[in-house]
Amino acid sequence: MKLDYHIIYSPQRKSVTLSVERDKTILVRAPIGLSEEKIHQAVESKKLWLYEKLNHNQKYPDKTTYKEFVSGETLLYLGKNYHLEITDDQVPNVRFHSRFLISRCHQETAFQLFRDWYIKRAYIKLPPKVKDFAESLGVQYNQILFSDLKYRWGSCTPNNNLNFNWRIMKAPVFVIDYLIVHELAHLLESNHTPRFWNIVAVQVPNYQVAKNWLRDNGNTLEEDFLDKKLGLTTATTD
Repeated sequence: MKLDYHIIYSPQRKSVTLSVERDKTILVRAPIGLSEEKIHQAVESKKLWLYEKLNHNQKYPDKTTYKEFVSGETLLYLGKNYHLEITDDQVPNVRFHSRFLISRCHQETAFQLFRDWYIKRAYIKLPPKVKDFAESLGVQYNQILFSDLKYRWGSCTPNNNLNFNWRIMKAPVFVIDYLIVHELAHLLESNHTPRFWNIVAVQVPNYQVAKNWLRDNGNTLEEDFLDKKLGLTTATTD
């Protein structure tokens, strides 16, 4: 069986690393100038490991579930499920207080309303956390961005920008803390070396619990929002 993969070249990278992302895409990160033959050899040497990862049904579920935004449905926020109520009253956006509330006239565009709501909450709640952890680690970063990341929950760019998938706002706080520290730790150690994990462990001693939670429950954060007007999802599974 032929393995298809996507190559990402980086001037800072000195070695080849492989990963299987949540949509089963195989990513190969390689130094600029490395030949495709060398990259192919690296992929072939890890073929058995890649097959095992691709067939991990718990981590890579085949079935995608959808939110339809009807009364009684539940939506995650910071690790807890809250009921959604559809009202005939005029509510401009999303109202939240122990439950979610939107107007019936907004059901068709609810996916966009909720995406915007999660992003707004992320910009309010997470920057202070990032600042505190960065000070504890003794690192500096530039921008913090929340968007639709295709492959990852978060990333740290060569320009020291921190990018996070807005869907992490659905996860429990201890998982969010781990994801923040994970990206900040890359400012001290670019690869997932023992030193990297030691840095993470000092800040988040229970980081393995958070990793396990993402492994077992990450797909619940990725429930695609159903565009009821068009019958389409807003994005592919991350």
